[in-house]
Amino acid sequence: AVCPGTFDPVTYGHLDVIGRASAMYVAVIVGVVNLPWRKGNTLFTVEERVAFVQNATSALPNIEVEPFSSLLVEFARTRGAMAIIKGLRAISDFEYELEMNQLNRRQAPDIESVYLMASPKYSFLRSSGVKELATFGGEIEDLVPDEVARHLKERLGR
Repeated sequence: AVCPGTFDPVTYGHLDVIGRASAMYVAVIVGVVNLPWRKGNTLFTVEERVAFVQNATSALPNIEVEPFSSLLVEFARTRGAMAIIKGLRAISDFEYELEMNQLNRRQAPDIESVYLMASPKYSFLRSSGVKELATFGGEIEDLVPDEVARHLKERLGR
């Protein structure tokens, strides 16, 4: 399976979905979007984001982390994935993911999209919210791994 995202930065919500997917599939490739279309410029480089995810998932033996710059279904196909794993937090996520699912199915009907509901304690968690908290000195240690929190404070702290 492929678990894609921008991961700018990776949060405990992302890691919850990745960990749950790792229990469901023999191998999970975490695909880090190199040049996100929808979200514009990223705070962290793709190399930094890949390293953050690798470090945070190092205890999971069936996780690989790779950047990609192609269509998601192309990336999934080249990696031999049969499924795309996504997390859902709210209705707004569902609307976007329903549209993406339909587009992906047109391109690759053999690759199934699988959605995991956010765990309740992470249902509010968004990378953009974490970045805003970090910018204004808010507490983020319980939202992201320590390494990520340090880098966010260095880069964004006022």
